[in-house]
Amino acid sequence: MNIKVLGTGCPKCKTLEKTTLQAISELGINANLEKVEDIVQIMNYGVMRTPAMVIDDKVIFSGRVPSVEEVKEIISKIQ
Repeated sequence: MNIKVLGTGCPKCKTLEKTTLQAISELGINANLEKVEDIVQIMNYGVMRTPAMVIDDKVIFSGRVPSVEEVKEIISKIQ
């Protein structure tokens, strides 16, 4: 599973990255997490509001920071 956190480096983007790392750790899954800060790459996903999460090249959500539990639920459904 490839997970990308899209964001230019704002506090919310950093929070989403930490939240996602925690969710992956708690689930005990094998996933690659990448932080994408390049605005051109972010726009290539059609994302207009950050932070955003992309799993296996599909945008899952944008413009908010979900809880660890919500991220775990999202990952579990896709896994």
